[in-house]
Amino acid sequence: MDTNRLSKTLCAALNNQMTKEAYASQIYLSYGSWAEAEGYDGIANFLFRHANEERSHMMKILEYILERGAKVKVQAIAAPPPDPANVQDCFNKAFSHEVDNTTSIYKIVKMSLDEEDWATWNFMQWFVKEQTEEETMVMNMLDKIKIAGGESASGASLYSLDRDMKSTPDDADLAESKTVENP
Repeated sequence: MDTNRLSKTLCAALNNQMTKEAYASQIYLSYGSWAEAEGYDGIANFLFRHANEERSHMMKILEYILERGAKVKVQAIAAPPPDPANVQDCFNKAFSHEVDNTTSIYKIVKMSLDEEDWATWNFMQWFVKEQTEEETMVMNMLDKIKIAGGESASGASLYSLDRDMKSTPDDADLAESKTVENP
């Protein structure tokens, strides 16, 4: 008896997304290694934590595919892009990657809606919220880098930013959680 509850198209899309999450982990791992080599221990720590988070996203999708009775297909992961030129470039590239990942998530949400696969649609809502959080987190970092001086930030500004990154939370507050009492 076939117990697969995913269409071929959704199964393929979820497997591809699983690979994208693994690739995202590689990007953050690569950028964290770059930051560490440049002496930015706080930024490296922040990026390494995000490498682990992306791997968790990959595993979440893998588990979902298995729970729906479908076949997981582990695919090769491309090499990460070249090292960033500077701290701002690092987070510009991270933001571009997060936006690309969001676009991919939205396509799966639309596909699940079109196929009336409500279980997958519901499952993907977690990723929609997570991507909003990821984009907001990187935008917040870009704002801090801009304040520090952007690409021409001084060593003292980058030192302060790096020190603050050690304790920067991995989550971003989202507008949907704001209230009049808690702006």
